[in-house]
Amino acid sequence: MKAIVWSKDQCPFCVQAKALLESRGIDYEERNVSRDWTKEQLLEAVPTARTLPQIFLDDAHVGGFNELRQRLV
Repeated sequence: MKAIVWSKDQCPFCVQAKALLESRGIDYEERNVSRDWTKEQLLEAVPTARTLPQIFLDDAHVGGFNELRQRLV
């Protein structure tokens, strides 16, 4: 399983999502809109995104941290 985590700096749910993935041994690519990626690129991937993180597992959009937690528990 491979994950993509759209995140930003100073985002507690982003930190929790990455920690959860790491605890499950799931590799992820972080796409941080505060640094290397733009909000426009995020909205291309998830047109309805209003919050971060936005998480994909194996190219399927999961949602945010709560949805990720529900999926992995």
